[in-house]
Amino acid sequence: MLRAGIVGLPNVGKSTLFNALTSQQAALAANYPFATIEPNIGVVAVPDERLEPLAKLVKTSTIIPATVEFVDIAGLVRGASKGEGLGNQFLATIRETDTIVQVVRCFEDEGIVHVEGSINPQRDIETIQIELVLSDLASVERRRERALKTAKGGDKTARAELAVLDKIQPILEDAKPARLASLTDDERAVARGFFLLTMKPTIYAANVDEATLSGNAEENTHVRAVREIAESESAEFIVICAQLEAELVELAPDERKDYLGSHGVEGSGVDRLIKSAYSLLGLMSFLTAGEKEVRAWTVPKSTRAQTAAGVIHSDIERGFIRAEIVSYEQLISAGSYAAAREQGLLRLEGKEYVMQEGDVVHFRFNV
Repeated sequence: MLRAGIVGLPNVGKSTLFNALTSQQAALAANYPFATIEPNIGVVAVPDERLEPLAKLVKTSTIIPATVEFVDIAGLVRGASKGEGLGNQFLATIRETDTIVQVVRCFEDEGIVHVEGSINPQRDIETIQIELVLSDLASVERRRERALKTAKGGDKTARAELAVLDKIQPILEDAKPARLASLTDDERAVARGFFLLTMKPTIYAANVDEATLSGNAEENTHVRAVREIAESESAEFIVICAQLEAELVELAPDERKDYLGSHGVEGSGVDRLIKSAYSLLGLMSFLTAGEKEVRAWTVPKSTRAQTAAGVIHSDIERGFIRAEIVSYEQLISAGSYAAAREQGLLRLEGKEYVMQEGDVVHFRFNV
């Protein structure tokens, strides 16, 4: 399961956003630093508008969406890489995630203290980035020491590591994230073994107040600052009002759309964030649909059919014969499996078939 860590300075709205994401009040949202000490963890459904129509088509009431695990990590402060605050503990938790959602405060509120005394998104992002970079630099230096000793004996793996470290270390020394290093696919595979914090794909979430969200958020100078940084790093960027999203949780699902509309907003920022986190690592969903259940299954893009079958059960992968596939759109248009078969929309694919987003699949196998 994809694991996304929510990070940021204290009092920027991380726990409020986590509560909205998980549709519960599990995280303590309080007006003081370190309200969150132990990381809160919540499993969140990936919004998928295809599942309900598909369930109606096959006449089942059981729907199982794909999921993302979000971790609400306590606020980082200056010196975290040296153990300030509860830095070492927090950095270790970040290391265990697949992607980072950095919440950046872009709203003014005298009633909510800012750890730095003022609202400055660029400074706040740099504070987090420097702590992650310093932690990575320490890791890189230790890795280089080990690789140098091994490389002297002619070890090819150690030499490959040194070549990648030579590209990454100057980036870190320039106080920039390691993900900006120009690496080949093979070099990126080597770099993954270093478990660097700044190699993790990042989403910058500009947390604004309701007035800014209802107006033109792009005109807000704080929001623009976050967007510019995200664009310079080729990172994902969204604007979100964590407080508004938390208020949505208290409403019935059919009331949420009207409430968003009253604020001039078309859709939930939380939904956009979840989808961004899901797609950031190059993941996609294929679907299965039958009388028992309709379900979305998560696989990396470019996954082949036999490997995808193993996500459901290893026996299906081992005994794979064929995959019977129809696209979601074609199946819904046809109205039933029988009609789709009559129209020649269902097709049989072999183990080398590359799965596509929205494929509705029935795997034939024999063990």
